[in-house]
Amino acid sequence: EVQLQASGGGLVQAGESLTLSCVASGFSFEKNDIVWFRQAPGKEREGLACINIHDGSKYYRSSVKGRATISTDYAKNTADTVTVHLRMNSLKLEETAVYYCGVERIGCSLQTSTVTYWGRGTLVTVSS
Repeated sequence: EVQLQASGGGLVQAGESLTLSCVASGFSFEKNDIVWFRQAPGKEREGLACINIHDGSKYYRSSVKGRATISTDYAKNTADTVTVHLRMNSLKLEETAVYYCGVERIGCSLQTSTVTYWGRGTLVTVSS
């Protein structure tokens, strides 16, 4: 059974940073990527970053490249469960959204159509 548990959301001020975490299990880390998306009020869900645990490759949406870092702690991961983090720096008001982690078929397309499993989101509110 695929399980994805996102955490770390909260209230931050514009310009501050936040690190989100996703605990993932129940699927092949070799054949899939772990992704972070977000959905702002009234907007479509958009992909932010992805990582392949097996080979460590990463990919970022151009609009967050340089401010977002996706990572995993290989020393703490097990064969069955991994934790993936997304650190967002210099957060903007318009980045208030529910942030989701998910499982995507390998390829880092960051398209909702290629995400096969979604976790429950975690709300990030950026205030002025």
